[in-house]
Amino acid sequence: MINYPTPHINAKPEDFAKTVLMPGDPLRAKFIAENFLENAKLVNNVRAIAGYTGTYKGKEVSVMASGMGMPSIGIYSYELFNFFGVDNIIRVGSAGALDEKINVRDIVLGMGASTNSEYQKQFNLPGHFSATASYPLLKICAEECEKKGSVFHVGNILSSDTFYNADEKFNDKWAEMGILAIEMEAAALYMNAAKAKKNALAICTISDNIITGEALDAESRQNSFTEMMEIALGTAIRL
Repeated sequence: MINYPTPHINAKPEDFAKTVLMPGDPLRAKFIAENFLENAKLVNNVRAIAGYTGTYKGKEVSVMASGMGMPSIGIYSYELFNFFGVDNIIRVGSAGALDEKINVRDIVLGMGASTNSEYQKQFNLPGHFSATASYPLLKICAEECEKKGSVFHVGNILSSDTFYNADEKFNDKWAEMGILAIEMEAAALYMNAAKAKKNALAICTISDNIITGEALDAESRQNSFTEMMEIALGTAIRL
């Protein structure tokens, strides 16, 4: 049975590389394609979720946006893993630190992704699933961070369904459990990768520290995200 094109991706499996970088923002996907990839070709633009394939240092790499939240990345990562032959998805996004020792511009690698989402319920597991990154991607990415001299942290992040949470103690409770940072996509990506027997990793640049109130302005965010993009691409070409 041919499962493509889908309602969300108007492409063929050969249009995608085996490794896809996945920012949330379609404009960030466009930025990566235009500034880092050679001969980048637009392969998907359904709902303005831009996807491109080109080469980086001679190796084919794709980049496609995921949109915001776990339902959105859940759709795109599922289809890429199961219908389009993609083996590795590296999320490149922003996160808010929940540890006062983590500064803006630091990079966090999500070894695990806790969540307040009900995403795992679909798998009918007799317990709670621990959503974790794929170790080969995590190992290579940490090596790329070290090579580049980046300040980075490895540990558990939180994928939240709620950006504006009515519980004023929400962040404090997760911080007490050692959560490094909060974002909104990684857990669903990790679960889809586990189910499909594929590989996933979330790399996040800290855009603000929720505990200290430190935050980057728009220009600083772009410069800091460039470092993360280079690390992700360096990881991609080693897979």
